[in-house]
Amino acid sequence: MTHELRLMTVHAHPDDESSKGAATTARYVREGVDVLVVTCTDGSRGDILNPQLKKDPAVQAEIEANLLDVRRKEMDAAREILGVRQEWLGFVDSGLPEGDPLPPLPAGCFALQDVETAAEPLVRLIRQQRPQVIVTYNENGGYPHPDHIMTHKITVAAFDAAGDPDKYPDAGEPWQPLKLYYDVAWSMPRLEAEHQELLDRGMESPYWEFLKERQNWPQREITTRVPVGEYFEIRDAALKAHATQIDPEGPFFRTPNDIRRAVWPTEDFELARSVIDTTLPEDDLFAGVREYEKEQCAKAASDVPGQGVHEPAGVCS
Repeated sequence: MTHELRLMTVHAHPDDESSKGAATTARYVREGVDVLVVTCTDGSRGDILNPQLKKDPAVQAEIEANLLDVRRKEMDAAREILGVRQEWLGFVDSGLPEGDPLPPLPAGCFALQDVETAAEPLVRLIRQQRPQVIVTYNENGGYPHPDHIMTHKITVAAFDAAGDPDKYPDAGEPWQPLKLYYDVAWSMPRLEAEHQELLDRGMESPYWEFLKERQNWPQREITTRVPVGEYFEIRDAALKAHATQIDPEGPFFRTPNDIRRAVWPTEDFELARSVIDTTLPEDDLFAGVREYEKEQCAKAASDVPGQGVHEPAGVCS
């Protein structure tokens, strides 16, 4: 099936696709957009973060012995819930180093790869799917996990290289994506709005520690707010499918979705690159894209060559 609009989201680990922008991907899937989730690493160095699974030492030991297989099955379940397609880049999880000083990263892990080399499989996927829009993390990784920072690096490199016929000539026909976004998953204004609403309603807020931890974090510009309140339950179900990685009774789920819909019914993004005209602020990741594609179709119908290597394949039919 050929889709008019195509979205790629690039994430570090299995579960990131469900905790960052998942309601947005669910919305676009249900609007007929082809959404491809790219998972850079295998998640093999993740910890078991669900305290319920740690109560039985035998269960914990079995999960730890088969963590790679468990996380792949969790990703399968989340993918089905969201309705997305998904590809693995095949890199090894770097883990999150802890200590002072921090220990060295494990040899061969994702974060230690050469950026140009590591970007090649992502360029190949971009040229296969031909997305107009790509979403990933900012230069700080959203938070400073080495795999998140590396995900940013290779995505930016791939966005720049995918349309260049001189770059990665064996990775498929060139394709230039039109827009690159950074996910703004937990901005301070959002945390503060949900926190205050809970207090105003006489409810307990789970955000005290978050607010303390993040008060000195650099704030990102939100350029694009996508209304997705009706998809919050799908997002929650996808995240809970990653049972080893999320506490179903933890802070993420303590704010009722009705409150979230009332005070912050969007998922938010920062437009980092655009090769087409768009007007900020936006409420759609594809703002400007539909108009651009129509112009390209009109040029194709008039036998006017398209611009560069971005052709509206699948749009004009």
